[in-house]
Amino acid sequence: MKHMKRAIAFAAACCVVFSGCGRKEPEPVKEPEPTEFVGEIEPDTEFELEIPTETEPVITGSVNPLTGEPMDEALAAQRPVSCMIGNTTDAMPQYGTSAADVLIEAPAEGGLTRLMTLYQDYANLPSIMSVRSCRHYYAYLSNEFEAIYVHYGQAIYATEMLKHLDDLNGLDGDLENVTFMRDKSRKSPHNAFVNGESIVAGIQKRGYRTEHAPTYKNRFSFTAEDRQLAGGVPAAVVEPGYLVNKPWFVYNEQTGLYERYQYKAAHVDGNNGEQLAFKNVIFQVCDYKMEPDGKYLDVKTASYSGTGKYISNGQAMDITWVKEVEDGIGTYYDASGNELELNPGKTCICIILNDAEDKIGVYGSEEEFQAARN
Repeated sequence: MKHMKRAIAFAAACCVVFSGCGRKEPEPVKEPEPTEFVGEIEPDTEFELEIPTETEPVITGSVNPLTGEPMDEALAAQRPVSCMIGNTTDAMPQYGTSAADVLIEAPAEGGLTRLMTLYQDYANLPSIMSVRSCRHYYAYLSNEFEAIYVHYGQAIYATEMLKHLDDLNGLDGDLENVTFMRDKSRKSPHNAFVNGESIVAGIQKRGYRTEHAPTYKNRFSFTAEDRQLAGGVPAAVVEPGYLVNKPWFVYNEQTGLYERYQYKAAHVDGNNGEQLAFKNVIFQVCDYKMEPDGKYLDVKTASYSGTGKYISNGQAMDITWVKEVEDGIGTYYDASGNELELNPGKTCICIILNDAEDKIGVYGSEEEFQAARN
């Protein structure tokens, strides 16, 4: 395929080495209280979000398409749900994060990040909080999984494209107290929540299709069983380099998972006190620009020559990624140009802006990580 040739050529020509670097500790950034825009805009492009046609569906059998692990066949065939989650100190603790099969983190405004969780089996989920507003590049990322997108409002740059997605929006009055509720013990806007029952009610109210389209191509490919990375380097601790929450992942040899930390502490789910942990961690470097208002980011989720890191089982390796158009489905490739196969399990994807690439850190030991931070 055309994009495969470009990916292979790029991988052969480039050798990207990520390393942590010393830098000054930034002053804490207080999250701006964004206005949830609902007005119309003149779109720069026509939005026609369609699932790319493929000759063969990739999802077969009783395997969770988000994790590669065994799952009831009926559940494996259904569309997942994605949900926007606030990631400031005011939003802590978050709820429902440990139940996510995939977690995607990307920069928002002021150096802060926002999370998007994805769930394949969502009907019985406990509370998910705090549900926050959409940024258009998150909606594109959600669309790669053909997910039903849950959010509370949106920045104006997402207004047009959301018309072409199956979403549940907290600003839609008919979903109040059906899908979206408020926790009175928390201050707005950090207290909106949903759960499995309310998500199902919203999907039924909207009449959305719940099964994947027959032509849907799964976002991930998985190995048949757990494996070590070919040509990987030691990765006891890794960090994406975000400057405010400063997350990092520590490999636990006993569980084979990367345990997540942020804001100087373990990142835990308020529902159960469980620390977030992942079999796979992906750092995906993306181009970006500022929107005309100078406030919001326009993160480019499509590229013929994107780079990144795949981390699993205590090792890290260079990868490339390709997505021809923003409303398409991306693919990761190893250094040989072969499609990347993930180890079965949960995955965390960290989207990293290209001018912050030098802040990525991969460390062979915790001592090396601590020395780099001091």
